[in-house]
Amino acid sequence: MTLDITIEDSRWQDAGLEALAEEAIAIVLRHFGLESGMCEISLLACDDPRIADLNAEFREKPAPTNVLSWPAEELAAEEDGGTPLPPEADFTGEIPLGDIAISYDTCAREAAEAGKALADHTRHLIIHGLLHLLGYDHIRDGDAALMEGIEVLLLGKLGIANPYMSEDAP
Repeated sequence: MTLDITIEDSRWQDAGLEALAEEAIAIVLRHFGLESGMCEISLLACDDPRIADLNAEFREKPAPTNVLSWPAEELAAEEDGGTPLPPEADFTGEIPLGDIAISYDTCAREAAEAGKALADHTRHLIIHGLLHLLGYDHIRDGDAALMEGIEVLLLGKLGIANPYMSEDAP
């Protein structure tokens, strides 16, 4: 896999982002049977001010968020809950998937508020972002259920508890 990481916030370096990203991305690509050596992904590791600027520019939401994704191509299914199209190789034989940005400030705050390890929440957000690159979304109910189910399955393989399960749930 070609993983191009740009670290703008050194706290990500201290958190071991590269290893976390490689682990999270590898499990997603394996799950979908994608040849990791053919896939290209860019990851921007930034802070809240930077991701707020990106969120304002691309989503017209001038506030920080945890993760943003820009797919190389639109793969989403037309029907709610449908499986997205598989990505295809370009003329070079590589599969460009797209770009992900992740904010240290929001990720660390969310992890602390939920009582989760930063590493676990980081891997979850990278998996979430990569699923967006692969055409998954959570706007429609069926799509959300499908995406969350895949996230829970993959996180479970990493030994990470279901992030959508409330501790108060029966």
